[in-house]
Amino acid sequence: MTFTSKIAFTLLLILPLSINGQDTPLAKKYANTITEQELKELLYVYASDYFEGRDTGTKGQQLAADFLRTFYKHQGISPARGTQDYYQPALMVTRRGDTLVSENVVAIIEGEEFPDEYIVITSHLDHVGFAENGQIYNGADDDGSGTVATLEMAEAFQKAVKDGHRPRRSIVFLHVTAEERGLLGSKYYTDENPLYPLENTVVNLNMDMIGRSDPKRENPDPNYIYLIGSYILSQELHEVSEQVNEEFVGIELDYSFADIDDPNRFYYRSDHYNFAKHNIPVIFYFNGVHEDYHQPTDTADKILYDVLEKRTQLIFHTAWELANRDERIKLNGESL
Repeated sequence: MTFTSKIAFTLLLILPLSINGQDTPLAKKYANTITEQELKELLYVYASDYFEGRDTGTKGQQLAADFLRTFYKHQGISPARGTQDYYQPALMVTRRGDTLVSENVVAIIEGEEFPDEYIVITSHLDHVGFAENGQIYNGADDDGSGTVATLEMAEAFQKAVKDGHRPRRSIVFLHVTAEERGLLGSKYYTDENPLYPLENTVVNLNMDMIGRSDPKRENPDPNYIYLIGSYILSQELHEVSEQVNEEFVGIELDYSFADIDDPNRFYYRSDHYNFAKHNIPVIFYFNGVHEDYHQPTDTADKILYDVLEKRTQLIFHTAWELANRDERIKLNGESL
């Protein structure tokens, strides 16, 4: 081996690998701050009886919104532009004509180089409240799991900022209300009052039920996540998602429900859809329906916290990559 080739070989060993925007050791460092223990601690609070099932417009839902706001304040993460101390008041009308008054909770970490390009991470803060017999629907998986994952990712990104590693693009953490009433909180954001221009929104990564396992899945291994929408509007987004998973996490990405014509119609049934209909690329992360879906038995003790940790780290790595790439991902049909 020549002296020059020895130097080249040595550099290959010591230089960090990267997927375009990711410094591998740096990305892993902050992804590893997302732990099953912290997810569990947050979810046992968020899915507790104290929040009374988080039904939209009720005291319990308002307590949940305040919990989220307090978390962001404690982390030193800024409220989104145009909010009232993190709250985006929303006046919404249901399909039956009922009027709902509630609020989305929105925080932002502004980007260093491309602050006017936005990665929007969503989960819904509400659930369905009380059963007729007075039992509380705690909604640990739906969508407590996505909510605490969003919080943990926000904390991880903020730790990077404090260490001098601000993302190149802005990251918006959007907790939408009234999902259970017909995706109304996300519809209010996208259709009526986007806090940041939709044309500058690079992607929406949406989590709704990511803490359990689908009992009808042929492979019983819970080390998977259903991905929906990843290639519908941007094949480049799909490829980034696949590459990030291969390099950093290695869980099975299951596309069983990915087709927009799938009879379950999951593509249309969570908050990502209100972004997708505005031609914004999306990924919907979902563990599938289980026996406790919309039941009082959807409780924090049934969450697979080790699996939730892996799934959250996957989404964090994906957001990190999308936020730090040289170019924003392109829509299908745009020149690469």
